[in-house]
Amino acid sequence: MPAIKSSTDLRNNYNEISTFCHSYREPVFITKNGQGDLAVMSIEAYEQLSGRLELYGLLQEGLDDISAGRTQPFSDAMAEIRTARKR
Repeated sequence: MPAIKSSTDLRNNYNEISTFCHSYREPVFITKNGQGDLAVMSIEAYEQLSGRLELYGLLQEGLDDISAGRTQPFSDAMAEIRTARKR
């Protein structure tokens, strides 16, 4: 169940919300005038989420390369790396 707090709660109970975010590594959704407005999370949770999104993007690039035929055998790739290191 997502944690939902009002903007007033954020202002009046910042430490409690901060502790929740750090303890559970989940966002707290902040409402303003009864409508969703913000998602607040710890830096650690944000960095983990950002890293995961970056990884998914890189994996998708690899899948796109495979679909487009932009691949080469492992032995050829290693030979290119070895040649580049000798320079």
